[in-house]
Amino acid sequence: MRYMMMHKLDETLPEAFNPGPEFVARMEAFMKEVAQSGILVAAEGLCPTATEATRITVSGGKTTVTDGPFTETKELIAGFALVDVRSHEEALEWGRRFADVFAETIGEVEVDIRRVYEAPEPGQTA
Repeated sequence: MRYMMMHKLDETLPEAFNPGPEFVARMEAFMKEVAQSGILVAAEGLCPTATEATRITVSGGKTTVTDGPFTETKELIAGFALVDVRSHEEALEWGRRFADVFAETIGEVEVDIRRVYEAPEPGQTA
């Protein structure tokens, strides 16, 4: 089962998108462990919304394109890790550890753990 671990950070906090060496070292060690465990599919951090960010909104049949920064939104998805694990419980354990890396150096963080939808194989039911 694949799970997406998305971390949200407050874009107004300087350390959120410009992490110090302590955070970088902790995250590198954690991601190395995740990769060595064989569950890592992909992981990336995202740039602040002031850097090439665009939001496309469709409402009432009208499409609106808004360039960042998105000042009306305090917390934004700042990065993700996609893992392939055996259970929801295993995803939660890795998610807790992922959040701890942020909590130990940046302070507050919010991590969403979401299962990735996987279509059934042809001939199978969902």
